[in-house]
Amino acid sequence: MTALTGLAFSTTFLDHDTGPLHPEQPDRLRAIVRQLERSGVWQALRVWEPAACSLETLRLVHPEQHIQRIERLAQQGGGWIDADTHVSAGSWDAALRAVGACVEAVQRVAEGSLDNAYCLVRPPGHHATPVRAMGFCLFSNVAIAAEWLLKAGHARRVAILDYDVHHGNGTQDVFFDRDDVLYISTHQYPFYPGSGHWSETGSGAGAGYTVNVPLPHGAGDAAFQAARSRLVEPLVRRFCPDFLLVSLGFDAFYADPLASLRLSIGSGFMPLIASAKALADELCGGKLVVALEGGYHLDALAYGSEAVCQVLLGGTPEDPLGPPPSEIEPVAVEGVIQALAQQHQLSPSTS
Repeated sequence: MTALTGLAFSTTFLDHDTGPLHPEQPDRLRAIVRQLERSGVWQALRVWEPAACSLETLRLVHPEQHIQRIERLAQQGGGWIDADTHVSAGSWDAALRAVGACVEAVQRVAEGSLDNAYCLVRPPGHHATPVRAMGFCLFSNVAIAAEWLLKAGHARRVAILDYDVHHGNGTQDVFFDRDDVLYISTHQYPFYPGSGHWSETGSGAGAGYTVNVPLPHGAGDAAFQAARSRLVEPLVRRFCPDFLLVSLGFDAFYADPLASLRLSIGSGFMPLIASAKALADELCGGKLVVALEGGYHLDALAYGSEAVCQVLLGGTPEDPLGPPPSEIEPVAVEGVIQALAQQHQLSPSTS
């Protein structure tokens, strides 16, 4: 049975101008839209243009000083926040719509007008802390959507799976001392932004609700699927969320120019999204929203996003890009998985 799958997209996202040499380019989204239209998947989706979120929505996570800094910089024509993160004149509207897309997506899924959704947004969000824009990110898109769900009473517990190649330090910071959000990140380590060690597990009421799965350079499909089946799935089942969010970065793709985790589309990303969909179906009535984070290889973005949409629709996509040339053997990450399973008190039968 085909699901009612939504796609949030706005051409306003293309107005976030990072300059000609920056890897986070508007062409990333153009490549995705072209492939979705060419494959016919676009026509199977419920595509809508999101509105800009309100300032009140931004304040769910970000203080006024941070919000005003981004707005002011855009009004002044733009500039660099740090060596990686740029604001242009069009970035303010783009960033508000990126947050708006994620919030509207979770609202539509929570209220039943969609089964699931994919948010095709930029700028990305998972590096933005409550008080700092960084790592190409201005506002914490997915964290705001999760907080909106909780505040609106659509969920009591939200799980966030972060499958970007970089640790989502911003999302982690928002919920580090909370027990109503389970945050799980698989990422290359050591790597930017320097956080995401396995010992970062939350504090206070949130102790144990942050789970970091640091993976070494070269870890590929087998390592990710071992982490998924032995850590992510049992932890999500134990938490039993009312809603599932995925921060998805295609920068873990084996040919991405910025990283080296060596995932393929067919045996890497597709099983991760299929697992998230199965968990949502099992635990929370299918309530699942996937939001784009990083990824800088245009073919991986295009075919990967097509695969995501196919999985959300209930189909079985193909992988025209094929397997990675090489990867670390699964045994190389066995110690990480065993240590994390013990740390988070998973029984041998589940890990």
